[in-house]
Amino acid sequence: MEKQDKKQSEEILAEIYRNAQLALQSIADIMPQVDDQKVKDELAAQHEEYEKFSARAAKIAKDRGIELKEPNMFKKAMMWGSIKMNTLTDNSRSHIADMMLQGTVMGISALRTSAGETYQGASDEITALLDEMIKAEEQFEKKWKEYL
Repeated sequence: MEKQDKKQSEEILAEIYRNAQLALQSIADIMPQVDDQKVKDELAAQHEEYEKFSARAAKIAKDRGIELKEPNMFKKAMMWGSIKMNTLTDNSRSHIADMMLQGTVMGISALRTSAGETYQGASDEITALLDEMIKAEEQFEKKWKEYL
């Protein structure tokens, strides 16, 4: 693999991993605030999917000797604070769905941007994982819209 192609693969893999980790963190932060069982079930199902993406990205990285960085602690703390404040006065189904929808749309946007910038030289295995994750996030987006 050429040096440029390796760098592109690493960047996409890093974005997939970062996206999955932030989604896992936000779901873990929001779950205790949720009373609605249907929403809890949806969050749990999505958490499981993000865990799979995270694990697959980590395995590919390990196999290729790529070091993936965890998302910034400050960003995680800000996200936690934002979720706590946002659910303090309103933990309704539609409000939780709206919050998750915003995060999902940001995730799709970040993945698509990463794909657009670096797609050409990345490995088939990594681009396939990226495509799968975008499709999964699009399904999550549809799901959350049903709750609004």
